[in-house]
Amino acid sequence: MKSLTLKQLTELVMEQAKAKGFGTKADEISVAEKIALIHSEISEAFEAYRHKNMTGKDGFEEELGDAVQRILHLCGALGIDLEPVILKKLDYNKDRVWEWSKLNEDHQR
Repeated sequence: MKSLTLKQLTELVMEQAKAKGFGTKADEISVAEKIALIHSEISEAFEAYRHKNMTGKDGFEEELGDAVQRILHLCGALGIDLEPVILKKLDYNKDRVWEWSKLNEDHQR
């Protein structure tokens, strides 16, 4: 399969959502439920990673793919074009400075 833009991937996700009977419009979904399901997929990815299950069925890669699909479904239902949002955030982060000494993360700077 060729590379696709996020917009094209969102369109595919929305086509599948429609075919499967999932909501495709804001008034047909529960945003809270969709966020919980995204969180669930991220948690499943973490568990797969912890158990060194990186590929295949229920593997880390697959669970991350599930999370992205759920995010794209939510964006599609809400009419959010995620690609320009991500590009804007990347641009903002180019000059952003993190004060690692003030964060409880394991970074050695």
